[in-house]
Amino acid sequence: MMKNSRTRRQFLAEAGAVGGLAAGGSLISVMPAASQSMAKVGMQLGWLASNGILGEVVAMHQGYYKEAGIELEITPGGPNVDGVGGVAAGRSNLGQISSSPSIMLARSAGIPIKAFAAGYQKHPFTYFSLSDNPIRQPSDMVGKTIATQPTAYILLRALLAKNGIAEDQVEIVNMGSDMNQLLTGQAQAVTGWMTNTNALKILGDGRVDMMLWDAGIQLYANVYYTTESELADNSEVLANFLSGSARGWGFARNNPEEAVDILVDTYPNLNRESELDAVGIALGFSFNDTTAANGWGNMNRDNWAAQIDTYAALDQFKGEVPGIDDVMTLSILEATAATRMEVAA
Repeated sequence: MMKNSRTRRQFLAEAGAVGGLAAGGSLISVMPAASQSMAKVGMQLGWLASNGILGEVVAMHQGYYKEAGIELEITPGGPNVDGVGGVAAGRSNLGQISSSPSIMLARSAGIPIKAFAAGYQKHPFTYFSLSDNPIRQPSDMVGKTIATQPTAYILLRALLAKNGIAEDQVEIVNMGSDMNQLLTGQAQAVTGWMTNTNALKILGDGRVDMMLWDAGIQLYANVYYTTESELADNSEVLANFLSGSARGWGFARNNPEEAVDILVDTYPNLNRESELDAVGIALGFSFNDTTAANGWGNMNRDNWAAQIDTYAALDQFKGEVPGIDDVMTLSILEATAATRMEVAA
């Protein structure tokens, strides 16, 4: 186990460097249920409930967790909820985080957590431009102004480095949560998640998308993680939870409109029309050629190795550079292979 050379406060102060990819993290706790045959799992979201937990909500509604011996309770979070910190402090045993770099940074800080599945095979983080001045590939950024969230600067730096573009060839400015800088011409690109269809509507039909993944920085999103001790002591609970989630996401894939109805019935603050617009996009990140071959929730070691190398080259690790086996495990994926393959077929 890597030594903890930094304090939790130091880690939390720097965790924003994962790249402006928040609004999706969550943490999950496991405790004995009243029934000896059930494990009670409380899922604490790092943000407000959204289509990022579509499969979990469906699995609850359809009874998939109950069949797996799991009682799941989901509690929405907010801007001050930190999933990694909650797990590290012992308040929870299992979590889901919006973006994979958080796991690597935590391990560098000496926090003994590991990813065990990826809900989204490709990260939805995207650079948006307009057709009258499009950015379709990284080289199109040269001489342009790019507006991005302060915590996403590291992603733009990584993208430029990956594509051999000097940082002084691009002007980087801060942006908030809206896309107005693009519409007013203050910037030639803004950033956000492809799944946030409400925010993107303002850009209209002239929108041009360049995903971070397609530009060479290939991160996972909606990553499930746990501590080393939970992997050692409660691997069966983890596998049962993941099997239930896989079945929920599989149902959503085959019945997207019904899944949206379940989501909106569970969280009435969500807009049905907006969720219907977004569900196909979200499912496209959850199921692709990779999952067809390896099952829902798949991860691979080569991808994690590339992420570690990218962050190490940009000097993002303040402690030791973590190894692949420090940040991820395939054990829970292997234990749930049959169910994950079935839902992704």
